[in-house]
Amino acid sequence: MINKDLNMTPRQRVLAALNGDDVDRPPVSNPTSVATVELMDYVDAPFPDACRDANLNAQLAITGYTELGFDSIAPYFSIIQESSALGCEMQWEQKDNWPTVRMNNPIWKTKNDIKIPSGFLEHRDNVAITRSINILKDEVKDEVAIFGKTMGPWTLAYHVFGVEPFLLKSIDDPEETREILRKLMDITILFGQAQIDSGADVLVVPDHATGDLVSGKYYDEFLLHLHQELVEELKVPLILHICGRTVDRMPSIAKSGMAAFHFDSKNAPQEAMDAVNGGIRLVGNVNNPETLYSKTPADVKKEVYNALDAGVQLISTECAIPLKTKIENLIAIPNSVQSWVKENI
Repeated sequence: MINKDLNMTPRQRVLAALNGDDVDRPPVSNPTSVATVELMDYVDAPFPDACRDANLNAQLAITGYTELGFDSIAPYFSIIQESSALGCEMQWEQKDNWPTVRMNNPIWKTKNDIKIPSGFLEHRDNVAITRSINILKDEVKDEVAIFGKTMGPWTLAYHVFGVEPFLLKSIDDPEETREILRKLMDITILFGQAQIDSGADVLVVPDHATGDLVSGKYYDEFLLHLHQELVEELKVPLILHICGRTVDRMPSIAKSGMAAFHFDSKNAPQEAMDAVNGGIRLVGNVNNPETLYSKTPADVKKEVYNALDAGVQLISTECAIPLKTKIENLIAIPNSVQSWVKENI
């Protein structure tokens, strides 16, 4: 419920929304990334350096709060830090492109190959995140929510086994697939806990069992019980993120025990709310490639209003935004939330 008489800090607002408590207005969060080239230039913290150096990472991450007006700060911009630390081949790109894992040469082939390197948490690409969280916590104290991010086992499997080999294995040998996911869960928990210890208030768990690649049945068979275990292991609110069309698996996601589900614009806000039926809170879902990248603040406002009218509890972009997104469209998100509250509450 919204209670305008409350006077909340951004951190209080985010944590209350994730807990299902009253808020003074719906929070604006960024479970994935709102880094842009313009913001990189503004604080002189470009990719790929801002993904690998803690000080530059913190400089860029905090702009989501100071320049855009979001209620959370998310220093993990990509989905590849752990994979780099595990030994995957990387393509770091430049400031206008996302760093990626080169998945044409997977590092592992079977469950027996899975091994966490002894210096995993000390690898520079993991330290960039944990140390950045330390820096940000010292800077914002308890004013703003800090979102960590730890890859779920399905996402990790794509990186270390390759997408096609892993999906084929899930068909040919589902039992080994389950054992693989079980082992990869150790990585999810290890890096997640390291970020909690560094000061993260919330953890985002990207686990890309998207409708573009697998059926909703896969979520039930392979991931639901693991996600329920993550809730037991990691003692902060967890936000599950899965891209693409996911409304068919949302009823199961609602049973995960996670605090919220971050959903894609391929799912309409009202159908998503209907699918979860109050079982989990939703975060979303302003369209990235069309609305934020190429349309106007008025178009952004319309999508924000659609989400709020449907009852979506936390407003955000649908995923990591295009790096050349216009800042005015991002600022329109919190502005639109505030105007909706004035008009409707």
